[in-house]
Amino acid sequence: MSEAVQTEVQEFIRETVTTNPVVLFMKGTAQFPQCGFSGRMIQILKESGVTKLVTVNVLEDDLVRQGIKDYSNWPTIPQLYVSGEFIGGTDIISEMHEKAELVGVLKAAGALE
Repeated sequence: MSEAVQTEVQEFIRETVTTNPVVLFMKGTAQFPQCGFSGRMIQILKESGVTKLVTVNVLEDDLVRQGIKDYSNWPTIPQLYVSGEFIGGTDIISEMHEKAELVGVLKAAGALE
């Protein structure tokens, strides 16, 4: 991959996570998750009452799929970003949800009604 393409992918990711309150890089879509971890993440976000969610299907673009791992320095997908910040993968988000910490983070980002 050329440096220009890599820079373009990183810019797309940075812009996406900083211009939307909640962004989930996942396998599949919110309506049709294509892995159990992505499905669990969508379920948790719905239970938390998220209304402002942008999802990016990494299966549609291998450059974005690898780029998000490089961006966050995190090896797995899904990845949740709130207010431009990487929050975590499924294990971390599940734990935050169980401890009722996730709603506070989402509320602070203005992602709940």
